[in-house]
Amino acid sequence: MKILAITQARYGSTRLPAKILKEVNGKTLLELHLERILQSKMISKLKVATTTEDGAEYIVNISKKLNVETYQGSINDVLERFYFAAKDEQPDYVVRLTSDCPLIDPVVIDKLISSCLESGCDYASNTLSPTYPDGVDVEVFKFRALEKAYKEAVLKSDREHVTPYIWRNSTFKGQSLFKSINVENEVDLSHHRITVDTIEDFLLIKGLIEALGTDKPFTAYIDYLENHPRLKDINNQHARNEGYDKSILKD
Repeated sequence: MKILAITQARYGSTRLPAKILKEVNGKTLLELHLERILQSKMISKLKVATTTEDGAEYIVNISKKLNVETYQGSINDVLERFYFAAKDEQPDYVVRLTSDCPLIDPVVIDKLISSCLESGCDYASNTLSPTYPDGVDVEVFKFRALEKAYKEAVLKSDREHVTPYIWRNSTFKGQSLFKSINVENEVDLSHHRITVDTIEDFLLIKGLIEALGTDKPFTAYIDYLENHPRLKDINNQHARNEGYDKSILKD
């Protein structure tokens, strides 16, 4: 059983350029992100799917430092980038992660993988009906589902965001093309935001890391936010999935 984790990372960003190269305590957010993924007990291999744009060399160099392979592909067709990053590996399952989640939790990654394998589904995520904080997002799907999406998806939003073709055509959405499940947290924490898309997001992450370090479970960071409302509220003006919603408007 080969389970390939792929995280997407690019230098350019509309609202916060080079955000994953920002540092806290001498370490980039990308390093922190990759180190936390590598603590997963169930993934067979981790790859970074980046681009060919100027600045991508920084991402490649950080990945090499951690002995993580990279694939450089399309800037805007991220579905194509994911597919070709995975194709040579021929995995059974792909775990999709995004590098704007520096506090991604390896225990959650493994929970999603286990849930997908045990259910026998084509696609499992904790985002179909979110109960985890924004920033602890994990998707697991069969490689053949990714391949089908790559060959058949035509909408710009489907190509830019990798998995919409799969989950829109899945059983969770009342369709039949892919069997899917949503994995829920015991407590609904979806109102929390620990992803990085804006300067306010970065300041929140910086505050958490300076207070607690980089090796805590996501629940410890959320508990800290609950007890420090000033930090918690610093980025509450930003909605979940703003990028995908903007892409939908362009379709």
